[in-house]
Amino acid sequence: MIRPSSPNHDARPAGTPIDMLVLHYTGMRTMAAALQRLCDPAAEVSAHYLIDEDGTTYQLVDEAERAWHAGASCWRGNRAINARSIGIELVNPGHEFGYRPFPEAQMDALIRLAQVILARHPIPPRNVVGHSDIAPSRKQDPGELFDWPMLARHGIGLWPDTAAPENVAGADRRSLLARWGYDVAEAASVTAAVVAFQRHFRPACCDGAADSETLEKLLRLLRMVKEQA
Repeated sequence: MIRPSSPNHDARPAGTPIDMLVLHYTGMRTMAAALQRLCDPAAEVSAHYLIDEDGTTYQLVDEAERAWHAGASCWRGNRAINARSIGIELVNPGHEFGYRPFPEAQMDALIRLAQVILARHPIPPRNVVGHSDIAPSRKQDPGELFDWPMLARHGIGLWPDTAAPENVAGADRRSLLARWGYDVAEAASVTAAVVAFQRHFRPACCDGAADSETLEKLLRLLRMVKEQA
């Protein structure tokens, strides 16, 4: 692992658990540009790790420190996401510069790194999230081309099971999204949260419509975490 140091970090608040793993894409044209920005003190942004498309992994900030990757965000009622999370940036030009699938070498490196992180910290599966999950009104990453099912197969995060269909009659999308973890305090945030959920769990159609398939996946996930409790 390569360890270029980013100055963009500070101390985690005492007593705050590291109980989240947040995945991002860099959204920049090149790896070099992303690395430069993440290490630029004027940018005031960083992540703990950066993984290039060939799988080369860089540690920019020690896990004991608070990296500045989440911005204004919220998950399961917690707003100080940087304080309680580890952030991983994946080199990808993103939706602005030619979004593309994440290469096998990059995904393999991510899986190895994430498994080590999860072994070190008490991060529950539902707290392995994308940037778009914690900031749905602002962010799209890592996006609909990211292979969340692959991660789940390797014990990283969750993916809805294929058990018997859930009854979605009368299901309230806002309530279900809030129970899963999204911030839907404002009415305008509900559709953004639906899109974020679909990017993560129903990437074939990210239209913001809480149809029966979307609601069923939400219910299945909530049942899975209840059974694991």
